[in-house]
Amino acid sequence: MKDICIAVVIFNARVGETGNNLERMKAWIKKASVNKADIVCFPEMSITGYHVRKEIIKVAEPVPGLSTDFIQKIAQDERITILAGLAETDSNGHIYATHVVITPEGIKGVYQKVHLGPSEKELYISGDAIPVFEDNGFKFGIQLCYDAHFPDLSTAMALNGADVIFIPHASPRTSSNEKIKSWMRHLPARAYDNGMFIIACNQCGNNGKGLNFPGVGIVLSPAGEVIQSYAGMNEHMIIADLKAQDLKKVRNHKMRYFLPNRRPEIYK
Repeated sequence: MKDICIAVVIFNARVGETGNNLERMKAWIKKASVNKADIVCFPEMSITGYHVRKEIIKVAEPVPGLSTDFIQKIAQDERITILAGLAETDSNGHIYATHVVITPEGIKGVYQKVHLGPSEKELYISGDAIPVFEDNGFKFGIQLCYDAHFPDLSTAMALNGADVIFIPHASPRTSSNEKIKSWMRHLPARAYDNGMFIIACNQCGNNGKGLNFPGVGIVLSPAGEVIQSYAGMNEHMIIADLKAQDLKKVRNHKMRYFLPNRRPEIYK
């Protein structure tokens, strides 16, 4: 991994207002570019907004599609990689919670949420792939919200070469301070146990359909320590430098890098 500058946006995504969401995302992307970020990450379903009712079907889009074409043009103009989420529909009418990786050259890939929350299972289809992406000299995985509660998923990404995991959320209810306390129970463990950076962000505000999201964002080092965090009601962007030396410090330490000492042959 080389040093990388990342931007993380805590964002208000309203269901049924895709055009407005995209225009406001564009403004944040430009701001990330001005701040010399190599990659900018938005929350889960930042494009279409998040909902667990059937009306989300009305705003679901294919990938590639109009919204991803719009974002790809911005990525090309600003020379930045963009991670953004939407309700994705396929040719069979299935709906996925999807995050896209869009570089200046085009769509590099997609991640479809593997672990659906209980309230999502009647509407969404779960993904069945765990991709690791490579861009700007580092490798990263993506998880979505509920995914983060399953340690095996992070370990699988680490074993496949990921240096960083981005975890965009659409997690409603509670206050921002309560949400970040909840995240601090498990996200530092994902970083510490696997020796990798963890970056998470949530939607914020009202989605226009009765859900309210507490604004939260956090960047964690491979030692499980907080590099930067935000908890508040408003949209916000975190800019953080991920240092290769911080990764090497953990992975070159025989006692603090645990993955090489796993014994999967005895796990049942």
